[in-house]
Amino acid sequence: MSLRKYLSSRVFFAQLLAALLILAVLTYLFMHWLTFTTDHGHEITVPNLAKLTEEQVEDKLDELDLDYVLLDSVDYNSDYPKFSVVEQDPLPGAKVKEGRKVYIKINASGFSSVKIPDLIDKTYREAVPTLKALGLEEGTITYIPNLGKDMVLEIRFKGRNLKVGDRVLKASKIDLVLGDGKESYVEEVDSTAIPTEAIPVNE
Repeated sequence: MSLRKYLSSRVFFAQLLAALLILAVLTYLFMHWLTFTTDHGHEITVPNLAKLTEEQVEDKLDELDLDYVLLDSVDYNSDYPKFSVVEQDPLPGAKVKEGRKVYIKINASGFSSVKIPDLIDKTYREAVPTLKALGLEEGTITYIPNLGKDMVLEIRFKGRNLKVGDRVLKASKIDLVLGDGKESYVEEVDSTAIPTEAIPVNE
């Protein structure tokens, strides 16, 4: 049988149809296998874990077939309960696959303490950034007579004077006593005082 006759024969068309059917079946099976292995189209929305305890996080993620990894604790944040989640990755709302790990950081049990730095004779502009870098807050500012204008003369906390090396909790408000740039206050004249000598009035 010549090639031309073979290509137009029923045998050729039957074999071609069989080959196409086999190819279609193989393609279908491959796509289903790929979908199964990659879990294509099945995504889980990461929940918001903020302010949950580690036990609550475990229960919530187990329900969603997700896992978690505790990275570390962070400095105490008063906006969150003790030992609750402060940070998470991926963020809430992210789409992930089954079995994905969510990394969390837990709030500490309380503020840690820091040492008071040497701020005496520093300027106000130098002192405040130093306090904030240590996690402390600026409290009340008081001025007293001193030639060193805006120079730190005393450091106070809740009414008591602090010295270098004293420890206070983070987020504490530190009061500063500054110089006003004057040597002393000028005594005010009492306008109600009676003059010692009367000034005669011309009649």
